[in-house]
Amino acid sequence: EVQLVESGGGLVQAGGSLRLSCAASGTTFDAYAIGWFRRFPGRIREEISCISTSDGRTRYEDSVKGRFTISVDNAKNTMYQQMNNLKPEATAVYYCRYIHYWGHGTPVTVPS
Repeated sequence: EVQLVESGGGLVQAGGSLRLSCAASGTTFDAYAIGWFRRFPGRIREEISCISTSDGRTRYEDSVKGRFTISVDNAKNTMYQQMNNLKPEATAVYYCRYIHYWGHGTPVTVPS
């Protein structure tokens, strides 16, 4: 059974940083792209970053470019998202996805 488990969310002041982790079990990150999504209250999930497992190319949503960094440690079967200079509009639940598998999400709150 494939499981993705996110961690690292929490409460952080504006301008602060968080590092999200997504640990995979029952699979390895050896195909397709993997990515991070977020869901604002009352909205659908939106993709904010992804990385290709074949060539390491990354892509970011415009509002997070230069502040968020996605990475993967294949030896640990874990992907990460470093989030710097967080803004109140980053408050959301963050999810990782691999193929069609999703984690349950980790909340991030940045008070205004």
